[in-house]
Amino acid sequence: MALMHEPTAPYNSAQDALRVLETVAHTAAGVTGTELARHTGLGPERLTTLLRMLRREGYVEQIGGGAYVTGDTLRRLTSAQDRERALADKLQLTLDRLRDSVGAAVYISRYVDGEVKVTQYAAGPATPAVNEWVDFRYSAHATAVGKSLLTQLDHNGRRDHLARHKMARLTSRTITSDKLLLSRLESQPPTVPVLDLQEYAVGTVCAAVPITAGASVGCLAVSLPLEHAHRLKRAADTLNRSAAPVLLSLAI
Repeated sequence: MALMHEPTAPYNSAQDALRVLETVAHTAAGVTGTELARHTGLGPERLTTLLRMLRREGYVEQIGGGAYVTGDTLRRLTSAQDRERALADKLQLTLDRLRDSVGAAVYISRYVDGEVKVTQYAAGPATPAVNEWVDFRYSAHATAVGKSLLTQLDHNGRRDHLARHKMARLTSRTITSDKLLLSRLESQPPTVPVLDLQEYAVGTVCAAVPITAGASVGCLAVSLPLEHAHRLKRAADTLNRSAAPVLLSLAI
């Protein structure tokens, strides 16, 4: 299965952040902003924005004299001991913060062994999760997460998935034509959120943005009750801006 990778802004941010972290990690005594700029080639404004994000996420800490050293989050994620738990904990903290920021349930979904899998999510009494009335593995054609993951596969990968899963009509808005769906997936710009406007469930709208890291296909998604559909675009834009820390956690 080949992947369709077009670098997005979050992906580029994560790659730049990795360059900063590599420089910090190789200097035990700490590295100044000036030294980071020289080693990474990043401009002052770009570097300042990245350092602010890295400090907020716990990847770096600032010590006396303004030098930067590795933070607790980076030490935990690069430790061979219980890395998977550390990664899950870090992603959950990020999701919880996103849920509170957008005022909606948020999800991380991955394409694992040819199937759609929601690996983590954050919801609450005021931000309910989608009722999974049809298994997400069998409804990729109708969900924002499924369509976002499929857009990141090549044409053959998409056709293979659809050949294995019947495109059932879940609502009156569900696309059941593989030709039409493949055409829409093909024309979906990587920088534009994928939407589900009551295609999976009546009364629910969703949006998803890609978080492809290396050979791994993933997405970050949000769901809202229909009465809050007017907030979907803003919520999706917030997801897009917040995708870099998620990508960074997955890439380390």
